[in-house]
Amino acid sequence: MRTIDWTGDAIEIIDQTALPAKVGSVRITTVDQLIDAVRSLAVRGAPALGVAGALGVALAARTTEGLDLVVAVERVAMCRPTAVNLERGARRAAARLPEGPEAVLAEALLIRDEEIAASAAMAVRGANLVTEVCGPRPTMLTHCNTGALAAVSVGTALGAVVELHRRDALAGVIVSETRPLLQGARLTAWELAEADIPFRLAVDSAGPFLMARGQVDGVILGADRICANGDVVNKIGSYAHALGARAAGIPFIVVAPESTIDQWAPSGAAVEIEDRGSAEVLSFRGVCTAPEGVDAMNPAFDVTPYELVTAIVTEQRVIRPYRGELP
Repeated sequence: MRTIDWTGDAIEIIDQTALPAKVGSVRITTVDQLIDAVRSLAVRGAPALGVAGALGVALAARTTEGLDLVVAVERVAMCRPTAVNLERGARRAAARLPEGPEAVLAEALLIRDEEIAASAAMAVRGANLVTEVCGPRPTMLTHCNTGALAAVSVGTALGAVVELHRRDALAGVIVSETRPLLQGARLTAWELAEADIPFRLAVDSAGPFLMARGQVDGVILGADRICANGDVVNKIGSYAHALGARAAGIPFIVVAPESTIDQWAPSGAAVEIEDRGSAEVLSFRGVCTAPEGVDAMNPAFDVTPYELVTAIVTEQRVIRPYRGELP
């Protein structure tokens, strides 16, 4: 099934908070339910969030009107501030509001279909680039989750990994666990196991050391926002992997759709970085893991400067920021 879709008169998502223990869908019939799903990461990943934003506005157009509808659109668009796709999808769907609810839904479904097509194209283009710069059968390190769960289907960076496996052009994958919610350990590991792709799980801080030891041929990950100068905003920990890749002399590849490029953000310094609060760091699934009274810093994303990025792969092109090429 698709990560997110429209069925009948409601949004249906795979509940990513339940994985890998349980694979199940959730039916969303209100804007409040959608916002809760986005904030809790039941639906996540830049392409999927773009579709969620658009479908959220379509849902709002069917259930509210007047000032309440205006408020609902803003709530959907801004419920997570860092990933540009969420707001972009919501605004694009909202532009059709004067034409009525069916026009809004049609635009949202068009965004869904565009993301599906983009993922398929990125998988091929990304796999081609990996073979070019990392060799014929590389071991790739990936961070967070960029598979079908993060998109509607196929995925971004992990889509390219799956394509490499299909071509028998992949030695294996190292999956960083991705603190604090273990999206690598829970989601990427589950997707790779389902695809029967060989992988090993590593703690986030092991990545640069494994690169230095020659156990990684390249880093491949996604993006939540790509700035006009080529800076990449992605899950916290990405910057450390980029520094490790530069020190080890291996490629650092970003695979993300054109919809993730934000020409209005001149650099990563202009992007609001979401802080998800202390609870996710101090405990895990309700079990306290730190002494009582401890506070924590929990930025959900970081910024990788464009100078550290070997290439950005979209469904349309390959951009090499370190050469001065701009998105």
